Amino acid sequence: MSSKPTVLVLGATGFTGKLITRYLASHRDRDAFTLVLGARSQQRLESLAKDLDLDDTVQRKVIDVTKPHQVNEAVAFQGVVLNTVGPFLIWGTPVVEACVRHGTHYVDLTGETAWIKRIVSFHFSATKTGAIIVPSSGFDSVPADILSYASAKALRDFTGSHVDIDSSISAYTLRGGFSGGTISTAISMLEQLPPDERKEARKPFALSPAVGANSPGPRFVYSLYLPHLKKTLNGGFFFMSMPNRALQQRSWGLLELEAAADKNHPHYGPHMKYDEFLVTGGRLSGLLLSLGELLVFGAFMITPIRWLLKKFLPQAGEGPSETTMRNGKMVVQNVTTSVASGSALPLQAESVLKGKGDPGYWLATYIISEAALSIALQFDELPALGKRGGVLTPATALGDVLVKRMNATGVLSLESRVVEPSA
Repeated sequence: MSSKPTVLVLGATGFTGKLITRYLASHRDRDAFTLVLGARSQQRLESLAKDLDLDDTVQRKVIDVTKPHQVNEAVAFQGVVLNTVGPFLIWGTPVVEACVRHGTHYVDLTGETAWIKRIVSFHFSATKTGAIIVPSSGFDSVPADILSYASAKALRDFTGSHVDIDSSISAYTLRGGFSGGTISTAISMLEQLPPDERKEARKPFALSPAVGANSPGPRFVYSLYLPHLKKTLNGGFFFMSMPNRALQQRSWGLLELEAAADKNHPHYGPHMKYDEFLVTGGRLSGLLLSLGELLVFGAFMITPIRWLLKKFLPQAGEGPSETTMRNGKMVVQNVTTSVASGSALPLQAESVLKGKGDPGYWLATYIISEAALSIALQFDELPALGKRGGVLTPATALGDVLVKRMNATGVLSLESRVVEPSA
């Protein structure tokens, strides 16, 4: 039996699964792990292998996520399950449950806060089996989570001691497309999730084991001053801000609990507030963006309009062309500010995550693949929380290991700097 860790890609023949398969099959560390592709159709698996010219070292396995006994058998190995099969609300829970049972690690692409709230119930069991469960390990919600982490760490490194965080704000500049899977997930959340669960998922700290300071609520116009560049970014509401904030607040809560037991454990402090927005050309365009999103959300609430969307928008398995994805971009700029201490002015750290390509698909491929490999190949270097297991977050489970692996791709870059207050 091979001593190499296994990475199992569930949904390998789907739109995002194909991108991930292609990346992992030619990865610079390919010799260090066993790659297994899982999907419901043997024919589609063989077609994928032919299209990507995969050799026999890439294993193929028929796995139907609608059959729990099949999933249970498939994930009984030493390594990581990389799950792309959504909507996770419908198909994800049996996979997580099986991984927790066997102590198998797990990452996925979900942005479904209500579903993550469900699987948080597996946290205690996962700490007992050692399973590292990290939902939202792609574009949802690594940029939000890891930039707050990186900026706070930069402040700690600069001062040599704990720094209480007052606020952490991220501004997204994006260019990309949408896949049918994204639209299918949005519709399923509206049609299949009970209203009370939707309401609970929208509450502050919905995923956190503790409750902290309230973050700013949604508004029509946003702005962020970049102290290093002496420049102000303006924009509007970002439709992913609520799930991103919920995930980031879980990081906050997990770290605060650790610090309560060990005062030397890195944490953000009780005052931290997180916010984010989508950058536009100015305040007026930010307002128009927010109004447009409000109209779209309202339209989604109307059943006949959802029916039309199902008919005419991309179907599951469809997505942007390769040209569109290659021409996309992502720049996420974060400013994290410390709590003022006495007469001293607060410190600020700026962190920037950049990527060339469509954020939700092209770049998410790199992000989630490196998240999986962070666990599979560098377990001993993970943060203490990560090595213990549980239902965690990218920041708390992977930390610096993920930052370094993303930077090593040559496609993504994350840099941080501290900006000292002017006299």
